Amino acid sequence: MHESTDDETRRRVALLGSSSDAATRVFTAVLTRSPISRIEVARLTGLSQAAVTKAVTPLVAAGIVSDALDPQLTGLPGRPVSPVAIVPDAVVTLGVKVNVDELIGVATDLTTRVIASERLPLASHDPAAVADAVADLCDRLQERLGALASRLARVGVSVSGDVDRTTGVVRDSTLMGWRAVPFGAMLRERLPVDVVVQNDVSALTVGEHWFGVGLGTRSFAIVTIGRGIGSGLHLNGDVVEGAYGVAGEIGHLPLTSPDRICACGRRGCVEAVAATSAIEAAVSSAHGRAVTIQDAVALARAGDQAAERAFAEAGSVIGAAIASLVNLVGPELVIIGGEGVAHFDLFEASLRQTYDEHVFSSAGLCRIVVRPHTFEDWARGAAATAIRSLAG
Repeated sequence: MHESTDDETRRRVALLGSSSDAATRVFTAVLTRSPISRIEVARLTGLSQAAVTKAVTPLVAAGIVSDALDPQLTGLPGRPVSPVAIVPDAVVTLGVKVNVDELIGVATDLTTRVIASERLPLASHDPAAVADAVADLCDRLQERLGALASRLARVGVSVSGDVDRTTGVVRDSTLMGWRAVPFGAMLRERLPVDVVVQNDVSALTVGEHWFGVGLGTRSFAIVTIGRGIGSGLHLNGDVVEGAYGVAGEIGHLPLTSPDRICACGRRGCVEAVAATSAIEAAVSSAHGRAVTIQDAVALARAGDQAAERAFAEAGSVIGAAIASLVNLVGPELVIIGGEGVAHFDLFEASLRQTYDEHVFSSAGLCRIVVRPHTFEDWARGAAATAIRSLAG
């Protein structure tokens, strides 16, 4: 790659990686809330002020956190405090979203502020070819970082499907056609820094938890609509990954007719009705010709009954899936994202109606908000997982 990581960055990465649980909690609080007083860090983490100071001191010495800010008032007369804040460019990370037809990559600072971005078409789904393309993309991003290139600490890569974050093995990705692919190991052979590979919706959830709509929310879920129907869960202050790396797969809940066959090979899945390919297939069948999702959207907005019916059916089954999710885990917020929200108006009425019909009692207090996500946002989520992995 363009330039090797310098000694100072390696020391910073080593410090973060060796942090105690208390120090990790302090780092996370400062990272996501800075500038912030030590008193507020103590309140958020449940640690004593002495423990917070003990954790902050080496971070300041390493240049990861700064305490050289103007004092701020706490709101109590005569009690000025000196806040601490993250040093955003202490290290940089790269985040890569693997799509079916392209890679989207970003270089970010510690707050996931995008410093540079690149896109690269994918000519093949062969794992080795994709790993080569990821390395090429990372090289391009690092070249654009200039002097900051030597501060590269980690790379995060997000892929759809069942991903073991600990080993980097993509156990099952229907969209990529992968089974038991040791993608993390393949990337480590090609990149000079460590790599974390994670499910794409889980990565997006990490980004929303730390820097997005979910910041400060104890429990929320993300539901993504598009080529697949995915979900990420953040419950009781942490992202849920499941005992085996699978959690929140609402796209494969059996909520529709068993005669509907999903791309995963199972019957009755939500995705068998609501994924982009399912909508295309339904409208194509009705019209006797191949119809793209863009065609289907145009037809539905023009009043075509077959297209309207396909989107309404998709919205209904997604609404039932979200109600099931909310009834099971009781989040205070559900964020609907993904490329499908560009035409959410075609889903919304049936989705909300079915959701209201099935959500139980006070679980219905959960707010549902729509947030468009660009593919750059997904790549930022991958970068957020890289940052999260720095602290263990």
